[in-house]
This record gives sequence, structure tokens and C-alpha cells, in this order.
Amino acid sequence: MEITIQAIHFEASKQLESFIQKKVKRLAKFHDGVYLAEVSLKVVKPETNENKDASIKLFTKGHDFFAEEIADTFEEAIDKCVDKLERQVVKFKEKRSRKKPLTDQEVASDSIDLDE
Repeated sequence: MEITIQAIHFEASKQLESFIQKKVKRLAKFHDGVYLAEVSLKVVKPETNENKDASIKLFTKGHDFFAEEIADTFEEAIDKCVDKLERQVVKFKEKRSRKKPLTDQEVASDSIDLDE
């Protein structure tokens, strides 16, 4: 999986970039088709508490996922985004794996008569 990090109007530290790499790579274990993650970081003006904005767009085969969070630190915002994306991916996979329930008529036609 390729991870691109864009820091808007500031320079992200190597430590922050490695933290992001580590956290975002974790998402690949929930979906095999993840091929790209775009991470965007920016500081929201004015300078107040909870002014670090992080967003992650996760590209997979067939569906894209997005999460955005504002927190006191970029690490906290990334953690929250990754958690959101994890829930989205798991829910998406659960929906896809559910099968349409059989109707009574389909069940009757599929049943095997053991008396024969």
C-alpha cells in the first residue's frame, strides 16, 4: 500500500510521518484491496485548543473510505481517523459478505427428502 502525506502550510517531522505510516499500514489487514492512502494535515486558524485537522482517504478496489478529525495533536487526530476507517472497512466487508436470506419457497425446493 502506498501512503502519501501532505502537510499544508507546515513541514511535518520525520517522527510524525513514521507515526502516520505505522498507523495507516494497520488498515491493510482489514481489507486486502487497499492500494493507496492519502493523508492530509493542516493547522486550523486561529490558534486554539483542538486546532490540528487530519483527514485520510483510503482507496480500495471497488470502494473508497474517508475520515476526518480535529484534535489537540496530529497523533490524536490520526488515531481517531484510523479508528473510524477501521470501523467503516469492517462494516463494509460485513455488508458485502451477508447473503440474501432464502425465501420459504427456495428452502423447500433445496431440501432433501430423506424418505426416498
